[in-house]
Amino acid sequence: MKKLLLALIVFFSTFSFAQKLQSPSNFLGYKIGSHFSRHHQVIDYFKHVSTAAASNVKLVEYGKTNEKRPLVLAYISSKENIENLDNIRLEHLKNTTGSGANNKAIVWLSYNVHGNESVGTEAAMQTIYELLTSKKTYLENTIIILDPCVNPDGRDRYVNWYNQYKNKDITIDPNSKEHHEEWWNGRSNHYMFDLNRDWAWLTQVESIKRLKFYNKWLPHIHVDFHEQGVDSPYYFAPAAEPYHEAITKFQRDFQTTIGKNHAKYFNKNGWLYFTKEVFDLLYPSYGDTYPTYNGSIGMTYEQGGSGRAGLAIKTYAGDILTLQDRYSHHLTTGISTIEVASKNGKKLNEEFKKFYETKNYKYNSYVLNGSEDKITALTKLLDQHQIQYQQGQNANLKGYLFNTSKTGTFKSTTSSLVVSTKQPKSTLVKVLFEPKTKLTDSLTYDITAWSLPYAYGLNGVATTAIAPSKTYEKNNLKTNSLDPNAYAYITDWNSIKDAKFLAAVLQEKIKVRYSKTPFKMEGKTYNRGSLIITKLDNSNHKSFADELEKIANAHEKKLFATKTGFVDSGKDFGSNSVQIISDTKVAILSGKPTSTLRFGEIWHFFEEQINYPISVLDANYFDTVNLSNYNILILPSGSNYSSFMTSKRVIAIHNWVENGGNLIVMGKALQSFINKQDFKIKKKVIEQDSIKNPKSYERNEREQIKNAITGAIFKTEVDPTHPLSYGYSNTYFTLKLGSDAYEFLEKGNAVYLEEQNSKPVSGFAGSNAQKKVQNTLIYGTQSLKKGNVTYMVDNPLFRGFWENGKLFFANAIFMVN
Repeated sequence: MKKLLLALIVFFSTFSFAQKLQSPSNFLGYKIGSHFSRHHQVIDYFKHVSTAAASNVKLVEYGKTNEKRPLVLAYISSKENIENLDNIRLEHLKNTTGSGANNKAIVWLSYNVHGNESVGTEAAMQTIYELLTSKKTYLENTIIILDPCVNPDGRDRYVNWYNQYKNKDITIDPNSKEHHEEWWNGRSNHYMFDLNRDWAWLTQVESIKRLKFYNKWLPHIHVDFHEQGVDSPYYFAPAAEPYHEAITKFQRDFQTTIGKNHAKYFNKNGWLYFTKEVFDLLYPSYGDTYPTYNGSIGMTYEQGGSGRAGLAIKTYAGDILTLQDRYSHHLTTGISTIEVASKNGKKLNEEFKKFYETKNYKYNSYVLNGSEDKITALTKLLDQHQIQYQQGQNANLKGYLFNTSKTGTFKSTTSSLVVSTKQPKSTLVKVLFEPKTKLTDSLTYDITAWSLPYAYGLNGVATTAIAPSKTYEKNNLKTNSLDPNAYAYITDWNSIKDAKFLAAVLQEKIKVRYSKTPFKMEGKTYNRGSLIITKLDNSNHKSFADELEKIANAHEKKLFATKTGFVDSGKDFGSNSVQIISDTKVAILSGKPTSTLRFGEIWHFFEEQINYPISVLDANYFDTVNLSNYNILILPSGSNYSSFMTSKRVIAIHNWVENGGNLIVMGKALQSFINKQDFKIKKKVIEQDSIKNPKSYERNEREQIKNAITGAIFKTEVDPTHPLSYGYSNTYFTLKLGSDAYEFLEKGNAVYLEEQNSKPVSGFAGSNAQKKVQNTLIYGTQSLKKGNVTYMVDNPLFRGFWENGKLFFANAIFMVN
């Protein structure tokens, strides 16, 4: 019996490891293109492939999403290459220092970064099958790294929704429910972030986990598979202008080489396509540009369809676009890309090595000064990108000054951060740090400014000199051993790190005060917003000092103990100028009329950045909510507020504010409060130039951009005495995303843009738009009896990467009362 049992075990074990490779259709039980596959089915298929074709496929899990779905990569190549995979990788990476001898082409294919652009994942399954069967010859000198679904949470959100609402029979009528996703569609990830705009900023777990593996390979080619509007034909490289000036001639030319190969197959099949339009190569945080700035041929492929197309839809031209059509097109360009790579392995390696040779960029060093917290935050991002940096030395450096936008002298110290372009990641450094990006065309697909010194609130210089530096020394962890008999504990307030500490303390029901005026104690000066935690306020809190010490050490926050509330100068701790932070209960509006992206930024801020509870109130039942349960209400930017903000709702919100509520209104939500009740916000309107010389129809688009601001950085003035501005100096660089402009408030203007600063320090702003934003509000507050309204014209939380804006938002939550 034992022998029989052993024989059966051996038989079934052998069978399981020698199972025949199945096509996706056979494995899933339905024809690819006839049904949307859920993520777990996709993972099951890739596991099957990695078992059935183990000698050619290696499957690895590189992380999990917020909703705990696995993120996987499939390595596909010849048996010999798979067995020697890590050695090939290491030899390839030597090319970044000029010593590599790799001759393999490395291609990375990313699918479904936008969850409702779901045909990509279907194509990914068929692509790996074709590579292991009919296209196996390409594997001899090519390593393919295939990510079948970059955004599993968004994909399943879409697929589950579509399978729930689709008709039994395929319905091509574009008016049918299945062709109209709801407010929270499948495009974004769990926190409603656009993952295709997060490659450089790394705010989301999917991006962070993926980049660790991407930097281990730095492929020759990276393709991001997308979908666009239903009525658009297929788009593939070469890309549109503007190309960033750092992109090499070879990278541009090779896009054309690949595009022509695609065209050969599309021509044969009679498929429509277009190139060199719409999708440019500028903004650094895309799935095509970020790889390009790291030496790849980075490309976006766009198939018509997206969340509207479903299984089939009738287009504007009267054609029927099916899921089968869509997946066939992505399958073709994916295989075509690998074909070109396979034929050009030697050239790709030669040019990749050239890309990493020492560059003679205009600026050799970026030297930055600022608070320790802000510099530490930036070094964390640089570490993730494997960008090298050093510690400054005492020196006077001449160069372009970020704060003044002029050439001048800058003092470097041993506290300065030095980032040099004389390193392997020199191109990425140039792109992320350059004060002004050169635009070859003002018509772009995204923002035109993002320079990290501005984003992180650091004063800096871009210099042609090789700045003196030494090995960067991480500061020792700040630990506290608190005296339980102290009268109070004090700490500063000048970064988002401080807001995280405050949120943690409040979560433990420890009462905190803040100072509205500067004060000096025991030889140390404390600025406005400094936190004061007294023993008396927390006398009923068990183990108060021990708990506070634990929190402070966990957040590396240094506390200063004092045995008195009597200050050397300023206001004593019992003064009305030292106010207690109230029990802060926060609510946010969701659903229409809000933008999912803008809502998601706020949701992510509370849950992942400061770890503070927030209640989500959906627009569908907003009228039934008792707002008195909350003292903060946030209205994110959106596009349909005019219909939502009925007179009844305006009155209800107004009365809630008067009774002590703090309302935070952001972006386009401000428009609904103009001329309503006692709200003082007023839109600025400028007279348009009269038409003197009528422009051609073709020129209209370029005429319209005179009124546009496409993500540009402006220098603004700050009132540091205002609670909304605690922790800031008298200037702030804001990222302005549009030309909406509002008049100064009668009082309470915390941040504003004056006439002399209406020209952006970086990025594009049309001539009319520059006039419009002169002397306008950026952030401000208005008192209404017991409560306050905070108006935020610009977005301090944009895509989670504008670090220096986040403290304004924290101030609106905790300091404005």
